[in-house]
Amino acid sequence: MASRHLSRSIALQSLYEWDFFGKKGDIKKITRENIERFGPGIEEKEFIWKLIDETVAKIKEIDKIIEITAPEWPIEQIAIVDRNILRIGLYELLFGSKKEVPSKVAINEAIELAKNFGGESSGRFVNGVMGTVFKEMIQEEENE
Repeated sequence: MASRHLSRSIALQSLYEWDFFGKKGDIKKITRENIERFGPGIEEKEFIWKLIDETVAKIKEIDKIIEITAPEWPIEQIAIVDRNILRIGLYELLFGSKKEVPSKVAINEAIELAKNFGGESSGRFVNGVMGTVFKEMIQEEENE
């Protein structure tokens, strides 16, 4: 597994656990434990921390985008794994460095996480939300 993909997987597992317990746990402690458990010797720990810190910092804004993009799915009704895959993917797509992670890579990585960790329809759901947000980004750029 590529280092960046593993980093995203660890970030996902950490956000999932934190979200599962109502966002009441210590996300830093959870992440440290997951790095030790799932990524001993991983080289890009900074990338994991960046995903965690920035996603949590932007979580309200990202959740609003998910609610607008998938209005038939209130945020609490989206499966925890899918919700956190979207949070990471949308952070990378909307707020991350395009030089570091191009838009198509952010979308593809989110879909791969959904296929690996989500349910039967998770890949399609994540693809739909990410694709819709990406199309809106392109339209906004063209209108500027």
